[in-house]
Amino acid sequence: MNESMPHGMSALDRASAAPTGSGETDVAIVGAGLAGSIAAAVLGRAGYRVALIDRHAVPPAQFRVEKVVGEQVHLLDRLGLLPALAGAAKFFDEVLNVHRGRVVDRTHSPHYGIFYHDLVKVMRSQLPPSVTFVVGHAVDLNTGPQRQSLTLANGRVIESKLIILATGMNGALRHKLGVPLRVAFEKQSVSFGFNIVSASANGFEFPAMTYYGEKWADRIDYLSLFPVDNAMRANLFTFRDPHDEWIRDMRRSPKETLLGALPGLERFLGDFRIVSKVESWVMDLCTTDSCRRDGVVLIGDAFQTSCPATGMGVSRLLTDVDRLCNVHLPRWFETAGMGAAKVARFYEDPWKRAADARARHLSAYHRSLVLEPGMGWGMRRGQLNLRRRIKVRIYRLSPGLLSRVQGIMRGLRSRSAPNPVREKYSCP
Repeated sequence: MNESMPHGMSALDRASAAPTGSGETDVAIVGAGLAGSIAAAVLGRAGYRVALIDRHAVPPAQFRVEKVVGEQVHLLDRLGLLPALAGAAKFFDEVLNVHRGRVVDRTHSPHYGIFYHDLVKVMRSQLPPSVTFVVGHAVDLNTGPQRQSLTLANGRVIESKLIILATGMNGALRHKLGVPLRVAFEKQSVSFGFNIVSASANGFEFPAMTYYGEKWADRIDYLSLFPVDNAMRANLFTFRDPHDEWIRDMRRSPKETLLGALPGLERFLGDFRIVSKVESWVMDLCTTDSCRRDGVVLIGDAFQTSCPATGMGVSRLLTDVDRLCNVHLPRWFETAGMGAAKVARFYEDPWKRAADARARHLSAYHRSLVLEPGMGWGMRRGQLNLRRRIKVRIYRLSPGLLSRVQGIMRGLRSRSAPNPVREKYSCP
């Protein structure tokens, strides 16, 4: 079998559609990236007839999600897709947290390192026979309270009861619906990704590391180092102007620029080399307005984007898929029609709204904590650094004692945290 083709489908299903003709299905999903592929796998396993449409038979290499952690692991497990990820990704469960050259603590939880295109391949490999993968470019759509149709560039028309747009920031179909992405914060952050290897035959002395920015003037949130494939992957999250000279230096002389901003890092990395192209991503924070439409629903980045430093993009995406595919869509299909009032229930879902609101809050908080001048934010940074220094001292005294103290604090926070179902959040 051709490995470039999604598993479980015939060559005819996977081939580009014929120039003419139509197909009819329960759900048509536009976009076979992470959101669309996971939604198709979940719906297909539930027995729905799904058409998954994408221009790429093989997902292209892109600098996107490269690590799955925390609540994302639990959500993938809930969706039944964690075993597939575990079989393809690099697993690690210990992260060394460092600030200004000193170990703050070590945290333990399941992490999976994997390049984005490999992650999408894994999710596509889980598509059951009830999912038809169509290689094509959706150029138009017609929606209504009963039936929906998609027109591909080659003239093929696919009809369905519901259309799911999982197109990320690609806005062509959204514009045709009259639902453009509204830029809430242009050029909110700049992220970098590259591979490093140790000059030592024994490699690096840590499984993974989070190294926090050292000086306010450097505008660095943190550097994340973790295993992916056969290398150590580095993700650097900054809040600098994309035209800043430092950004250009990071692309031209990444090792020297990185160590210049994080001098304490050299103690942990020793002699190392950057062995890949330095990729970068400038993120605009966007959201949608007036998204309630007959017969079509937006998920993931097609609905709202998040700051990469927060890690909330994947959490939001998985929450969208879980609530849509496991809660709302089965109820919608119990009765005829797919009007805007029915579709609106997804956008009003309290768990979705809580995840979206948390992403917006953390996006603003991370940037403000790194960038904002003034006494208030200066005090916050001072308090954070003080807590880190206290943790360093407790860790040196007894790592076990620090773990027990952190466990008690987490328990107190969880008992006092509000129930997201009861929270009132605004939704476009």
